[in-house]
Amino acid sequence: MLGVCSFSLTLPATKVVVTTLSPVSAGLGRALIAALLAALVLWLKRVPLPTWAQLKQLVLVSAGVVIGFPFFSSWAMERVPATHGAVIIALLPLATAGAAAFFSGERPAKMYWISSGVACLTIIGYAVFSGFSALQWADLALLGAVISAAVGYAVGGQLSKTMGGWQVISWSLLIAFPFLVVPIAGPLLEQLQHATWTVWAGFGYISVVSMFLGFFAWYHGLALGGVARVSQTQYLQPFLSILAAWLLLSEPFTPGAVLAAVIVVFAVARGKNASIQQKQKAPSTNGKTANNK
Repeated sequence: MLGVCSFSLTLPATKVVVTTLSPVSAGLGRALIAALLAALVLWLKRVPLPTWAQLKQLVLVSAGVVIGFPFFSSWAMERVPATHGAVIIALLPLATAGAAAFFSGERPAKMYWISSGVACLTIIGYAVFSGFSALQWADLALLGAVISAAVGYAVGGQLSKTMGGWQVISWSLLIAFPFLVVPIAGPLLEQLQHATWTVWAGFGYISVVSMFLGFFAWYHGLALGGVARVSQTQYLQPFLSILAAWLLLSEPFTPGAVLAAVIVVFAVARGKNASIQQKQKAPSTNGKTANNK
């Protein structure tokens, strides 16, 4: 929940940032700031380099949560309200569960998918009745953000069981840094010179909290409770984002959102108790031979 609360301010803060910064600078520039913090933490903790197997997984995490989600969501926030984005991003728990089934071998029970479907349909219904039914290019960008984050969450959550969540996001940021610093640093610094204090505050939030500290709690939670189960807490994120957009950006907050939130919370509570099975590994023939000997 701490991770979800941290991420719930991401879209409203990004909406403020893109009033001055370009989507590229806002989306990828935050990774540069977070990478500097990550390098400092890894150096102070004297953390050893990841193994080759871990590095391959970290590349997927980096592509998903360091590059994909920030870029697509920033591009969309330049074109649609934060409340619109929050509704589409609400599909993320289902996408994360699917990614977990593919990458981590988790197999949620039938009740999990039923509760997830109820929550998802509730959010779609809320979107339709709130006037968000018209498909836009920004919606496709937000779907790209959902897919990117789902892969990053599923792989990162699994990797956090052996590395620790703070190491996963830190190494993922450092992997992306060399590819981003040259094309992004110059335009970012130039655009920040003309930014107001609210833009600075928003950019500071998405860089330090959304891109770095929030993942400490989020990946740790995924490692403790399992990616599919814990990802259901994300169904609360769109409504926290809508509330934040109402408070910070004066975007409309309707009674329909409250009703939808109640239904979603109920579905999350039901789905949380569903069993999550881990894919069984084939027995080791080497071990069997060793036992016979």
